[in-house]
Amino acid sequence: MQISVIGTGYVGLVTGACLAEVGNDVLCMDLDAHKINRLKQGDIPIYEPGLDDIVKRNIAAGRLRFTTDVVESASHGAIQFIAVGTPPDEDGSADMQYVIAAARAIGQSMQEYKVIVDKSTVPVGTAEKVRAAIQEELSKRGSKLKFNVASNPEFLKEGAAVDDFMRPDRIVVGVDDERTANLMRALYAPFQRNHERLIVMDIKSAELTKYAANAMLATRISFMNELAMLAEKMGADIEQVRHGIGSDPRIGYHFLYAGCGYGGSCFPKDVQALQRTANECGRELKILGAVEAANESQKKVLIAKIAARFGNDLTGRHFALWGLAFKPNTDDMRDAPSRVLIKDLWERGATVTAYDPAAMHEARRIFGNDPRLMVADSSMAALEDADALVIVTEWKAFRSPDFAAMKSKLKAPIIFDGRNLYEPRDLRAEGIEYFPIGRSA
Repeated sequence: MQISVIGTGYVGLVTGACLAEVGNDVLCMDLDAHKINRLKQGDIPIYEPGLDDIVKRNIAAGRLRFTTDVVESASHGAIQFIAVGTPPDEDGSADMQYVIAAARAIGQSMQEYKVIVDKSTVPVGTAEKVRAAIQEELSKRGSKLKFNVASNPEFLKEGAAVDDFMRPDRIVVGVDDERTANLMRALYAPFQRNHERLIVMDIKSAELTKYAANAMLATRISFMNELAMLAEKMGADIEQVRHGIGSDPRIGYHFLYAGCGYGGSCFPKDVQALQRTANECGRELKILGAVEAANESQKKVLIAKIAARFGNDLTGRHFALWGLAFKPNTDDMRDAPSRVLIKDLWERGATVTAYDPAAMHEARRIFGNDPRLMVADSSMAALEDADALVIVTEWKAFRSPDFAAMKSKLKAPIIFDGRNLYEPRDLRAEGIEYFPIGRSA
């Protein structure tokens, strides 16, 4: 099939590359000329395991191309994926200007029947607005071209996006006619050869499914974080509690890890957007309000532990920070707990040396050359002359460190662990003062 993908962020680039991988002719369009020039040269602007190889392979095979030409993009694909950003607006709702602009561009340039697919995470009712925008542009042209709109929300985990696309556990498609449903079935047939994974539903239900999924996962995280704080007060161990409840098949183990809060481009934004959508319908989603409040509070847990140990005034103190990205296997620092912690440490007079396997350049983009933040070229180098180590991201490389070497570099053997990477009794045996989340140190 000939496919156009509008937007080359995480969703658009992964979608385009993976569809090309199974033999489709894919054209990815973005108005950012610098990004497109980089992509044409095989230079991937985001960190996503496996994406580099798949993009280069399909560029070389001629199945994946990049352009800034809106007309070329609108003319190319029988299926037009809209995968642009939907950042939070000032009121918490999703900013739809880029989605509608993409729809209008298609309506202005299309010359034959198209299926326009919303791949971006969008509020319920967006397909109707996309349809109206395209129809308005066609009417201005005096055109009676036919088209259909579908919803195909993404369920890609940053750090595992390629694998999620190539081996999906479900493919949700929202349509309002059988022709579009059959076209989407044909498009996704290569990704579900073992068994049917395509779930076809009405468009509004598909739009709501994406928000509902992310809101549910965010709720599980905040629930466990709340329990972790209770466990600390009661002298219980949240890890043992996790095993106890996770063994119940009705609950399961996924997204039950206590920590220092969630971040990223999806959960914070989508929880807010779903609340805003509910408010517009005259409903209040009280649980999600609590989820958001609990998460914001959880991002302050590490600084509270540090202040309890060293005092509120941290002037002259220096801390090593392991992890900047909001999760491992990505360089994404959007709403990352590390950003909150760094600013809290600065406000109390401390300085920081940070290390992250992928997000160092992103930290410099965000914080600039502020002298209060230094970066190290290795996890061990970050520890030099630090009063304590603070772990914020659970990269695999941090799971089995040389504790003896760590003690020799730190001023004092103290670790604040925002991801519960280690067993408290093991660190006690190593002579390390250990502050985990929801566990007896």
